[in-house]
Order: sequence, then C-alpha cells, then structure tokens
Amino acid sequence: MSRVFSKSLVASLALLAIGCAQAAASLDTAAAAPAVEAANNVPTWSSANTFVQLGRPADTLLLGIHTSDQVEFSLRRDRIASDAKLQLQYTPSPSLLPQVSHLRIYLNDVLMSVVPIEKDQLGKRVTQSVALDPHLIADYNRVRMEFVGHYADVCEDPANSALWLSLGRDSQIQLQEQALTLKNDLAYFPMPFFDTRGQDKPSIDLVLANAPTLGEQRAAGILASYFGSKSAWRGARFPVQFDQLPAIDPQHRARPVIVFATNEHRPALLADKQKFPDVDAPVVQMIDNPQDPYSKVLLVLGRNDDDLAVAARALATGGDLLRGSRVTIDKVQQIKPRVPYDAPNWMRTDGPVRFAELIKYPEQLQANGLLPRSITLDVNLPPDLFVWRNQGIPLQTKFRYTPPAANDASSLTISLNNQFITSLPLHSKSTSQLEQMRLAVMADESANLTDKLLVPALKIGDRNTLRFDFNFASTYGSAQRDHCQTTLPVNNQAVIDEESILDMSGYYHYIAMPDLRAFSRGGFPFTRMADLSETLVMVPSHSTPVQLSTLFEAIAGISARSGLPAYGLRLSDDWNDAKADSDLLVFGGLSATVGNGDDANLVLSRTRDALLTPGNQDGGKTLRAGHFDSTHEQGATRIEVSAQAPIAAIVGMQSPYHEQRSIVALLASDDADYQLLRDTLADSGKMESVAGSVALIRSSGVSSSFVGQPYFVGHLPWWLLLWYQLSEHPILLAGIATLSVLLTAFLLWRGLRWMARRRLAGQE
Repeated sequence: MSRVFSKSLVASLALLAIGCAQAAASLDTAAAAPAVEAANNVPTWSSANTFVQLGRPADTLLLGIHTSDQVEFSLRRDRIASDAKLQLQYTPSPSLLPQVSHLRIYLNDVLMSVVPIEKDQLGKRVTQSVALDPHLIADYNRVRMEFVGHYADVCEDPANSALWLSLGRDSQIQLQEQALTLKNDLAYFPMPFFDTRGQDKPSIDLVLANAPTLGEQRAAGILASYFGSKSAWRGARFPVQFDQLPAIDPQHRARPVIVFATNEHRPALLADKQKFPDVDAPVVQMIDNPQDPYSKVLLVLGRNDDDLAVAARALATGGDLLRGSRVTIDKVQQIKPRVPYDAPNWMRTDGPVRFAELIKYPEQLQANGLLPRSITLDVNLPPDLFVWRNQGIPLQTKFRYTPPAANDASSLTISLNNQFITSLPLHSKSTSQLEQMRLAVMADESANLTDKLLVPALKIGDRNTLRFDFNFASTYGSAQRDHCQTTLPVNNQAVIDEESILDMSGYYHYIAMPDLRAFSRGGFPFTRMADLSETLVMVPSHSTPVQLSTLFEAIAGISARSGLPAYGLRLSDDWNDAKADSDLLVFGGLSATVGNGDDANLVLSRTRDALLTPGNQDGGKTLRAGHFDSTHEQGATRIEVSAQAPIAAIVGMQSPYHEQRSIVALLASDDADYQLLRDTLADSGKMESVAGSVALIRSSGVSSSFVGQPYFVGHLPWWLLLWYQLSEHPILLAGIATLSVLLTAFLLWRGLRWMARRRLAGQE
C-alpha cells in the first residue's frame, strides 16, 4: 500500500515538474521574443578605410633592413566591431624565394595570419584578404605588417636591393560595426554626438523652431563651432530641421540630434508642456530618440535667447563637468580674456617655443632602426606673420642618438617644407648634441594671383612641416662572392629633444588683403581673435534650413582652423550694426538687383565687383550679379549678367567703416547655390583653390582671381614700412639712392668749404 502511494506521489511530482518546465519554457520564449526582435534592429555600419585615409599617402616599401610597417585605426566607444578584415594589396620583388618569403600580420601585437608569397605572385600586384579578430579591436588599434624575405639559401645580405615588398596605399581595413546602448548621462558628452575616435566626418542634426531668432541661431552656432574645433581635419556637417526630428535612414539608423528651444519659442516636437515643462534657468537634458533607442537627443533649453547662449557655452566649455541626464547651468564666466593670435592650433609668437608644446602624441620625436622614419613637426603660424627681409628664425635643436662605430657618413638632415636646410654629422663619441642655427626663410605674402615672382630658396607660410632625418651609415651590402659576412643589424635610436626651441618672436603682423587663401587655410582675419569676439556675422532676416546649415558649417570650419569654439560669436541682420569695429562675415544673395540707395546693403553688392570676366561666361548660364561700375588698373568695368545653373561665390574686400577691418562674403541665391557652397566648404581640395579676392564656385570647380585695389592689415614700424613700399619700385629706390648720395656729397662739399674759409680767416 505504501509503495503504491509512493509511486503515485512520485508520478504526481514528475508531472508537476514537467508542467512547470513547460510553463517556464513558454515564459522564456515569450520574454526572449522582444529581445531577439530588438537585437535584429540593432543599427550596424560598414566602413572601409584605405591606408591613404589612415595616414599613408603613398605606397610603403618594406626592405630587408626595414622589415615592418603599421597603420593605426580607431573605433567609436559607442560601437563594437562584429567583423573585421584587412584587404591587403602588395607587390613582392621578383627575386624572392617563394614559400620561404612571407608576411606576418599582427593586430594589437597578436599574430593574425601568415601570408606566404607564392611563385606566381612574384613581381605582380596581389590582393589578399586577411581576417582580423573583432574581439581584439578596442578604441585605438594598430595593424602591423612584417616582411620576411629571402633571395638566397645561404649567405644573404639584408641590405641587398632584391629584398623588397611594396604595400599598396589602396589597402583597406574593413569593419562591421554595431551600436551599443548608452545611458542618458551627460558625462559621456560629446558622445554620442561626436567621438574623436571616429574616422568618418560627423553629421549632427540641429532642430530649431520655425523662423528661429538670432539668439537661437547664435546658440546653435556656438555649439557647432565646438564640434568643429573637436573634429579638426574631419570637418563636420550640420543639417538643420525646423520643428521636427529628421527621418531615420533606410537602415533604421538615426543620427544624433540637438534641439534648441525657449519657453515661448520651441519646436513642435516639444509642444507638450506636461512632458517638457518651462524652465527657469539654462538647462541641458539628454533623452532617447523616440525613433531609435540607440540614438540620443540633446535638449538645449532656456527662458530666453540669452539662456540658450549660456547653455551652449557651458557645453563647449565645461562638458567634462556635466553629470546625469539633466543639468541646470548656474553660471558661465570667462576668467581670462582672450588676446590676439592665441589660437590653440597656432604656434605662439610671443617668445621661444619648446618642441614639447608642438607635439601631438607621445614618441612623436623618436625614431629607431637602421633606416629610422622621418621625424616631423607641424608648425602652424598666423597667416599675417611678416617675415620679409628677416635675419632668420632661431632654431635650437637638441638631439640624441646611438653613436656609430666610427666617424662615417652618418648625419642628421633638417628640412623645412621639403626644402633642404642643413646636414649635421653624427659623431661616434657624442650621444647628445646642441645645434644652434637660424632658418633663413621668406614669406609667401603675395595675394595677387597674376604676379610672377621668383621662388625664394625657402618659404614659410601658415602651414609648415619641419622634418628631421637621421641617416646611419652601415656596413651592409659589403659582402663579397665566396666571402660570407653576417652581422646583426644595430637597432639605432634617435631622439629630437622636447627642449629644442623654435623662436618666432619679434615678427610683426602685416598682410596684403583681400586674401581669400588666408581665409580658406587659416580662417583669417576672423581667427585673429580665436573666439571670434571681434567678428560680426551678417545673416539674412529670414533663413532657410540650408542657409543655416551653411552658416553653422562655415563657423565650424573657422573653429576647426583655430582650435577654439566661437564663444564670442555675434549675429545680426541689421546693417547698422556693421559700423562697429569688427571684421564682417557676410551671408548674402547673388541675384538681387542693386539699387541706387546709399546704404550698407549697396556696399555688400559691390563685393561682386569683377565677379565674372568675358572669358568666364558659360553659354548664358552665368551669374546674375546685378550691375556695378568699378575703376581700377584695368580701367572701367561694367558687369551685368544672368544665371540659371547653380553658382556661388566667396568675395573678400575692405570694410568701408574701418580701414583695418575686412569683409568676407559667402554669396548664394537659392538652396541649390547654398548646397554648392556647403559642398565647397566641406571639401579641403576645393578650399585650397580659394584665393585672391573673388572665388567663383560652379559644379565644375572653383575659379579664383584677384581684382580691385589691395589694402594692408596690421602695423609695421615706419622705417620698415618705408623699405617695404620702396622694394616694389626699384627704379624709384635707385633714384632716391642717387639723390641721397648727391645730396650727401653736396652737403659734405659745402661743409668742407665752410671749414676751409674759417681756417683761412683765422690765419689772417
């Protein structure tokens, strides 16, 4: 009886357990369904960066005495790599022994693959795909390629010219990236809106209420300039939307969005004041994007326009101090005022500068190996630095190196902008050396594209590269037939000391204007004050989204060149404000007809002087610039043309209110023209073509010219200014010199006659 009861109890318990298991399984399946669905909707990206994009502009030659090279790439912190691949292109020497010769591929110092060199590959272009372990990919990564080459079975010379393999610059690192979820925490700022580890050009959508006020545009411009200063060479795009969030792309990915709103003027998406109540102070809040949980929306809120500017400056200044999803800004105060020419991206010119202030990463000034890489240092200077007839730029170079075995041809070569300066011997007994010299350079200050000037031996401009090449002599290559000589290569070490000094002090600031090259390359004259505190931006009274995008991207581009956000940004649509002592950045139209009025708007239209020449007309599809009569060296010119195709222009001129101030006008008429202007501002190659006083932009490219009368900005001592002005008139200078000699001789003759008469009168 008891056994029967026990069996029935066991059976009941078993059935109960099975039922519970089935119920649990059904619950797990129901719970897993949304998780699987969410996982399937995770945003993904595919990227393929060539070695050119990763800093290798030319093919790399691996040799027997220079066997390895590496490329670095990064990954945003809000993404992970689900797959990675190296698409390698290379050409091996036809003299290599196949199978014995090979390539070793490392990812973050972990061996990924060994690529043998086959017989049918010798001397041919080869494409090889190498899988990389995505689990090893972190924020910063490097792929190292090591060449193991052999051309003989015995008695090889590592320096033999037959040992080489060329790595193609079109090789790629391909990544499959997947989004990570982030908390709504401002401690991550500027992520996910921008990450310095990203390789792509950031694109951040800005949302404003319809018909945004100047204060709202100013706040958006300050924040755009912050992202521009961070993005640097990448550039940044700022699509603008009115009242609504941008649509997600076909891959169900949403770009990060920043929304600007005041209590009384807010976009329609923030109209629900129960969910988004009024604020009583500047507020910054991060929320999930309702269209994509992996994307974020940053709300910049305030009671009025001034609050928005405070919130934008707080994000640009103290983003590292923010914590939590919502922050109230109590106060933003500038402790130390900015001074001219203090842009972080420019080298200081108020005294000697140590190399430690110019380096961008550790070990930049170090090199090693039998053939050490070149040590380079970027020297960015203000575009208006006046180095005419200078006595040279003092350079104190301290360096250390592995001493060669004997006093041989080992040397250190110093060059500036790929132009040879000097070569210094590397002695066998000294491991530290100080060399003092003066770089005899000249400036490229001419803004006239039609001038034909002799190119000086050395030129220094706003962007310069100082290069140091250590060349160590070697006994490799001295092996003879039937006499095998084997030695281990010396791992030479070479260092340019961080205490080396470059001194640009004592130079004046003086430049011929208009010079749009100074604007396109250095943001000058606006970057003279890096925070744009002496710049006034003139905008249309009613701006469209594409016009605002052009405005924000232009300001971001200027900040990218200076390295500092535009904390002092000022905007106006009233030309009476243009009379202030400020440089003017003007956004205007091309197609409006100029009237006969005598107001400042007429001054803007006159920047279109000589915008087209007869040779630039394009079958009737030319610019309608109104009309303007101009008188200069080429005589009177009257321009009156019409346009149908997209066209834009960048024009430089002197301010009519202050002789030391300039105007740079970005001119376009409709959205198609503004889009053309945006694309030009975002293209570094096209911006290199912007020069002179007028740059005409078509879809076919940029055409620059210099017209009108030049003027000068800056100050020189009277004696230096006199010599500089006379240097352009050699005949006049020769005449003045001749008259000076004759006058001196006449005065000397009269003086001697007077002294002779006095002496004779005394004898009587």
